[in-house]
Amino acid sequence: MDRVNLAIIGGGLVGASLALALQDEARKRGWQIVMIEPFTPGVGYQPSYDARSTALSYGTQQIYQRLGLWPAISQRAEPIRQIHVSDQGRFAAARLSAEDEGVAALGYVVENAWIGECLWRALDPDVVTWRSPAEVVSLDPLADGYRLTLDDGSTLDCDLAVIAEGGRSSLREQLGIQVRHTPYGQTALIANITPQDAHAGQAFERFTAAGPLALLPLADNRCALVWTRSGEDAARLLQASDADFLAELQQAFGYRLGALQQVGARYLYPLALVEAAEQVRDHLVVLGNAAHSLHPIAGQGYNLSLRDTLALAECLLASTAPLGDLTTLQRYADGQRSDQLRTVGFSDQVTRLFSRDDKLLAAGRSLGLLGLDMLPPAKRWFARQAMGLGTRAGY
Repeated sequence: MDRVNLAIIGGGLVGASLALALQDEARKRGWQIVMIEPFTPGVGYQPSYDARSTALSYGTQQIYQRLGLWPAISQRAEPIRQIHVSDQGRFAAARLSAEDEGVAALGYVVENAWIGECLWRALDPDVVTWRSPAEVVSLDPLADGYRLTLDDGSTLDCDLAVIAEGGRSSLREQLGIQVRHTPYGQTALIANITPQDAHAGQAFERFTAAGPLALLPLADNRCALVWTRSGEDAARLLQASDADFLAELQQAFGYRLGALQQVGARYLYPLALVEAAEQVRDHLVVLGNAAHSLHPIAGQGYNLSLRDTLALAECLLASTAPLGDLTTLQRYADGQRSDQLRTVGFSDQVTRLFSRDDKLLAAGRSLGLLGLDMLPPAKRWFARQAMGLGTRAGY
């Protein structure tokens, strides 16, 4: 296969979702889609206590429902029925509930491996083929597309190349696409926790002097922890014994779920806001974390990327121009600009507001949380942001 219509570089959740969104129409049009991925996918789902997970907003659930994938994903999806937002050491708190919003769940927490397994099973090998394990080492523009050179020395031409290889994309850098990199001076510590009490579908956002933390409900009464600390502090917690780690987390989180009983493997991720200055060129799209990487505490990153993915698929399928036409791609980018600006702004402002250890600001936060809990319009607005409905009505 020397030429394909679409080459998706990165076979993770974003790349596979794009392939799925295009698959049915691609079959009718005779398009060939290739996914190029360093790690061989689809080896079978294996439950793991330490599995990484993603919070899918209500809007994302609606997108996967439209794509026919939600019945499969839902088998391992833990619903978020309530969100409890609090500031350590202060009385005020805000509570959001699915019941108040008239939905079954505000969102869902699902293991990444399970989402991937569901996506890979749904892809039709007659339309979507894989090159894996394989890596694109260079990407060169042609008059009518791009030429990909793979790590085995082979080449592949395509009408449209989509870079979906993650936030540290070497191809993005190779093509001279500038990025705005704004470090937060924080590191996210990720782990799974088992509490004494049933989480009952509750998600917690807790803001402390040392940094915000989130505890999200997972299957099997586990909770996914995202704990934001300084780099030095996070490194210390990574090395702490399980008992010492749980004791410190308990002190920061409190006893809303009883005693914290078990912690799994811990991982560290330095945090920064990363935005690509260009997301489209002639015959080229930058998608997912390669386009924008957000702070995880607001849970907006993957949900924004999936909205981008669906919007891109809709633009490609609505166009009568050749695949990769810049006017079509620019229409996609212009259409998503408002969503991206609002979502990135919301995530960044929440992160900065609740990450500063300032007494006057903390008092203002406390009043804000109290007001949020007491004012239905404000509460409704915040809930819609959390549900992924604040920027694109209908999802």
